[in-house]
Amino acid sequence: MKAVAAQKGTIGWIHADEPKLLAGHVRIRTEYSAISPGTELSMAKKSADNPLAIGYSAVGIIEQVADDVTELKIGQRVACYGAPYVRHAEVLSVPVNLTALVPEHVSPEEAAFAGLGAIAIHALRIADLRFGESLIIVGLGILGNISAQIAAAAAYTTLGYDLNADRVAILRQSGFRHAYVSQADLEAGLWAATEGIGADSVLLCASGDGESLINSSLDWIRDRGKIIIVGDISTNFSRNKMFRKEAQVLISRAGGPGRYDKQYEQDNKDYPIGYVRWTEGRNTREYIRLLAEKRISVQHLISGIYPIEQAAEAYKNYSISSSTMGTLIQYPKYK
Repeated sequence: MKAVAAQKGTIGWIHADEPKLLAGHVRIRTEYSAISPGTELSMAKKSADNPLAIGYSAVGIIEQVADDVTELKIGQRVACYGAPYVRHAEVLSVPVNLTALVPEHVSPEEAAFAGLGAIAIHALRIADLRFGESLIIVGLGILGNISAQIAAAAAYTTLGYDLNADRVAILRQSGFRHAYVSQADLEAGLWAATEGIGADSVLLCASGDGESLINSSLDWIRDRGKIIIVGDISTNFSRNKMFRKEAQVLISRAGGPGRYDKQYEQDNKDYPIGYVRWTEGRNTREYIRLLAEKRISVQHLISGIYPIEQAAEAYKNYSISSSTMGTLIQYPKYK
């Protein structure tokens, strides 16, 4: 089968072995997989001589189920999330815990971003916001944009900030009037929107040097507010600013509880809902529910769809165009 891989800093497609169908898993013929630019381009830079499989969010049609799988059937469309089971490849073998049924009226293109949706939802859960509370989302790429829509669907007062004017414009076109390209404008909008209190939380979906962003975020939050690090940023910041507000600086790891747990993922052993309400699998299904109920939309965020043979071009766009948002890899139609 064809798959996308990084090797010596470059990304392209390769021939790879099809995955084995394990107990508790389903075999999926991929329709689309979504690029996560921050994670995947970072992995590409670090890649060495051996091809490194990349990708973690996709949608496809089930063509085989393991003998012990009863909740899913051949022919159903599912979104799926989580490497190494999910990647940019024609065929996937994915544990049931990491799948979400996709209703017929939900487009597979939007469903393919389920992994990014789960990451956004988990970050908002780490923020632990309550009805009527507020947050700032810094970094309005595909992840930040999805996060803003989900936050608004939850009725949080949501402000967006990015130095890229194109990204701010895209969020504004979705109906967000509190979207800013200037820090001064953001701060003016923040104090007006929160009656001078400050934000309850800041989600940092940006990447790179985080010292300035975290220190600014410590000024933006209210007393005992929270800063949630979602993107790949450095974490140097002022202890004095943190102390003055008794602020919390937290990391949001991937899509939720279960991630990187072999028993939950590979062995498909779910956590009891009474003890772990929201797992990465349940967060993935929540993203699909939001699409199905038309609470959010990512169709307008899709900048391009590329056949797997043009994978290199799909990634190259992120370095040549600041307006590139969501990108999909497309696979031959299921027969």
